[in-house]
Amino acid sequence: MNSTLTSVSGLEVGHYTDLGNATGCTVILCRAGASGGVDVRGGSPGTRETDLLQPMRRVDRVHAVVLSGGSAYGLDAASGVMRYLEEEDIGVRVGRALVPIVASAILFDLNLVTDKVRPGPEEGYAAARAAGEDPVGEGTVGAGTGATVGKVLGPERAVKGGIGSAALTMPDGNTVAALVAVNAVGDVVDHRTGQLLAGPRRINRPGMESAVKALLEGDEAAKDATPPLSNTTIGVIATDATLTKEEANWLARVSHDGLALSIRPCHTPRDGDTMFAMATNHRHPPADLTTLGAAAVEVTAQAVIRAIETATGLGGIPAMSELEHDD
Repeated sequence: MNSTLTSVSGLEVGHYTDLGNATGCTVILCRAGASGGVDVRGGSPGTRETDLLQPMRRVDRVHAVVLSGGSAYGLDAASGVMRYLEEEDIGVRVGRALVPIVASAILFDLNLVTDKVRPGPEEGYAAARAAGEDPVGEGTVGAGTGATVGKVLGPERAVKGGIGSAALTMPDGNTVAALVAVNAVGDVVDHRTGQLLAGPRRINRPGMESAVKALLEGDEAAKDATPPLSNTTIGVIATDATLTKEEANWLARVSHDGLALSIRPCHTPRDGDTMFAMATNHRHPPADLTTLGAAAVEVTAQAVIRAIETATGLGGIPAMSELEHDD
């Protein structure tokens, strides 16, 4: 059973993974075009073509979304995806020209192993060529390769982040799914139980600290331990329901509630959290937006948890599954 983003009919996902340099990118394709939306939060975003996805802009379809490591350099990966789509004759016709609509967001992974290697056009092209409808690979792959979390007390005490996905099918038959690359300054918490899954590692004994507690209690190490611009959680919320561009933007907005459920603190000045929405319009009966929104929140939160649960250690940063716990 496919419980990842590709359970949404019309979507394909491909990863490019560079474990040696702790970076990568992930491409989400909709060859027929999807109603697109986006919501950008946090103080340090890095994006491409987000203005075009806003309501009232002329183009109402997106053909791909690229999630990439490499900080601002990683935005170049989208150019490779555009080249791939042009070769596949996919895009918006403007006279004789063909223009694929490719939106992108990046996260910062430059210092985990190296700051000199980052995804570019060739890596984006490779991820697009690898895209398919199989269940999406999770953990330390694609845009999640160099991701880390729990950095409020310094990057040296972080826990490995990654990329995760989750999906739900509604009683009316519509599917809602999320894919999230988790590189947050804050903790990751299981919103269903309240359990801290990943936070700053303790120095002299097993276990993890609470980032929120450290901030609220005035821990001096939390003030400037993590440089600005060095975090960010990015992802896609998708459905096969038929939505307008305005409704897709609403779905992107509400999906941030899922981030806030599982990442604490969320949307900080040190993060550039960005969620895209893609509605493939494969199901034509009217969708109940309240139900879709509730599902979007839940699958986004679950995708964040999956990213942490499936990650493996890299660059000296251990994963949650590799840590010794004190309780």
